[in-house]
Amino acid sequence: QVQLVESGGGLVQAGGSLRLSCVASGLTFSIYTMGWFRQAPGKEREFVAAIDWRGGSTTYADSVKGRFTISRDFAKNTVYLQMNNLKPEDTAVYYCAADLQHADARNHFQYDYWGQGTQVTVSS
Repeated sequence: QVQLVESGGGLVQAGGSLRLSCVASGLTFSIYTMGWFRQAPGKEREFVAAIDWRGGSTTYADSVKGRFTISRDFAKNTVYLQMNNLKPEDTAVYYCAADLQHADARNHFQYDYWGQGTQVTVSS
């Protein structure tokens, strides 16, 4: 049974930082591209960041480039999202996801497995 479990969300003031974690189990972590997406109330799910299955290539949404960093620890089957200089518009539920197809990391339809999400709220 595949599980992706996110943690690390919370309430933070604008300009602050959070680090999200996502622990994967029930799958061969090293062959999956891992992504982070977010969804704000009344909005569609949007791509945030992704890291390829080898851990050598990353991609980011323009809105978070230079502020967020995605990384992965193969020994811990964990993917991280370090979020710095947070803004109120970053407020959303953040989801991690696993993709075996390696075709378009920005497309949420490509992803095979999803976590339950963790809430991030940034106050102004």
